[in-house]
Amino acid sequence: MFQSFLMGGFECSTHKLPDGRRLDLVGATLHDRHAYADYLRLQMQGIFTVREGIRWHLIEKRAGEFDFSGVLPIIQAGRALNMQVIWDVLHYGYPDDVDIFSPAFVNRYERFAAAFARLLRDETDEDAFVCPINEISFFSWAGGDSGHLNPYAAGRGSELKRQLVRAAIGGIEALWAVRPRTRIVHCDPLVHIVPNPDRPDEAHHAHGYRNAQFESWDMLSGLLQPELGGHPRYLDIMGLNYYPYNQWEYNGRTLAVTDHRYIPLHRLLQEMYDRYGRPLLIAETSVEDDLRAPWLAYIMGEVAIARSAQIPVYGVCWYPILNHPGWVDDRHCHNGLWDYVDAAALDRPIYPPLAREWVRQQHLSTIQPIPANPI
Repeated sequence: MFQSFLMGGFECSTHKLPDGRRLDLVGATLHDRHAYADYLRLQMQGIFTVREGIRWHLIEKRAGEFDFSGVLPIIQAGRALNMQVIWDVLHYGYPDDVDIFSPAFVNRYERFAAAFARLLRDETDEDAFVCPINEISFFSWAGGDSGHLNPYAAGRGSELKRQLVRAAIGGIEALWAVRPRTRIVHCDPLVHIVPNPDRPDEAHHAHGYRNAQFESWDMLSGLLQPELGGHPRYLDIMGLNYYPYNQWEYNGRTLAVTDHRYIPLHRLLQEMYDRYGRPLLIAETSVEDDLRAPWLAYIMGEVAIARSAQIPVYGVCWYPILNHPGWVDDRHCHNGLWDYVDAAALDRPIYPPLAREWVRQQHLSTIQPIPANPI
């Protein structure tokens, strides 16, 4: 399904923070200026599949007028080097004049998705892989309940989730109308939540919060709130985003891997496959600083266990593959395989421990069992 089992993801968030600042991580990491060189670096590490995102707020500054000049260099670099790209159409950010809760948002997003599909059709020959809306569940909570990012709402998370599902379904149909063989990769966090043992009365809250992770998948497939238009055909490849902080106590601390309540990743993957029966992808995973190499080893070991049990996991994407400025404080986040561009050498220093583990895992991934019935 993918050109490389190990993949690299370029951080592409474009949302606005409560203080009004607009993020643009593609620009902040200078990936848009160095896409060709970045792809060459990835290929030297055996990476031929990547995640990228387009920046709606720059492309459609005026309604109905599309300027894709900012993404063309990345598309052209990928075409020249035969890179396989999974494209995020919406990664949290949207134009300033859009009311995301309005019915017009869905129509505007559909037109934007169709315009991007036409661009890919004109610029590339390969079948496209597209994530319509990144992390519907997290986006709904962070934008609709906690106010961490646009639209800074409170108590409207469920409403925002339904709206994003409507838009995703409309966007998929718009993509298929232009390129019928487009593969859809939905990406959402994979989590596990347990009650605090000192507060057993919260057990039902923890259970409900954990089950909320399934809502967007169930809406897309029509199992939940079918009036939104969901159908099983909209669930293609399930991209699961998994970080060290994805298991925690309800209203409490993060669970360590050594905690007896921590569920090994391969069991969570089994749960998702048993529930939906779709091909899986670890669409995002990483950690900061010295834990990077051990975390990759853990993830790959768990994926190997899952694959040996006939769970169709088709890849692992290290996201982000480049260090980047922190969302809120611009701090230098050391979570990638490569660092910022060295202005003098026009190069990106590599992080040696992760690079060594990467090479080791590249070899191991070639001998992992292949699922018996690939989808």
